[in-house]
Amino acid sequence: MISDLIASFSRERPVLIAGPTASGKSALALAIAEAHGGVIVNADASQVYDCWRVLTARPSPQEEARAPHALYGHLPFDAPYSTGHWLRDVAPLLKAGRPIIVGGTGLYFSALTEGLADIPAIPADLRTRADALSLAALATDIDPQTATRIDMANRARVQRAWEVQHATGRSLTSWQNDTARPLLAKGQYTGIVMDSPKEWLTPRIGHRFGQMLSDGGLDEARAMQDRFDPSLPSCRAIGVAEAMAVLDGELTYAQAVEAATIATRRYAKRQRTWFRSRMPDWQRIASATLADR
Repeated sequence: MISDLIASFSRERPVLIAGPTASGKSALALAIAEAHGGVIVNADASQVYDCWRVLTARPSPQEEARAPHALYGHLPFDAPYSTGHWLRDVAPLLKAGRPIIVGGTGLYFSALTEGLADIPAIPADLRTRADALSLAALATDIDPQTATRIDMANRARVQRAWEVQHATGRSLTSWQNDTARPLLAKGQYTGIVMDSPKEWLTPRIGHRFGQMLSDGGLDEARAMQDRFDPSLPSCRAIGVAEAMAVLDGELTYAQAVEAATIATRRYAKRQRTWFRSRMPDWQRIASATLADR
């Protein structure tokens, strides 16, 4: 029973809920908040932007009305935002009441519980150079040790490693090895990972994007059509480019659903891999137990 599970959690410690997309983690966060109180805090890099609610599966206005929420949709589409920005935003929330931090961006959780290196800002001209390079070109110019520690299929992560290495003359791994103490150390939080097997998750992913488009996703894309810029992190959220392609007549509705579903499945696989390797001690909760909530 979910109520018994929630009752077993400490009411004082922050709760951290990580999981792949469509795994039911937001439903669990809301159930905890309604049972024990607390502020639900976003840990998803795509859900920080105000332009996408439906396409990034942000909590609905009705869900937000059921419990306090923070760091959702608080940024304009073109605002620069990094893991360091998120860590600075989340720090005061750790002292303002019991946070329930939920999302699928593994790097946010790792920075929170393992610490984040204090890397200097990247010069604008170097970032412009990096933006113009392909993922393959960036990947071939990253030190081997860093390449084993990041998601090499994630352009944002690869580009970040490339920029740090070229801006500072030190690898990202070198900077991370000099990391300061984390905001939340082991034993100071309840860590949960949603256990979402492929055979359970894949059908949900396939259904969800089609529902997103019909439930307002295309309207969101239409409102952003004249500002869409694929080089911006906000516009790289899965489903955004596909929705834009429907509006531009480049993809049919069915083709967009298929393309976004494939991209989401691949992303969910990378998320599961990250959570297994970086959060081995966190409690596993079967997503299927929340499916009908």
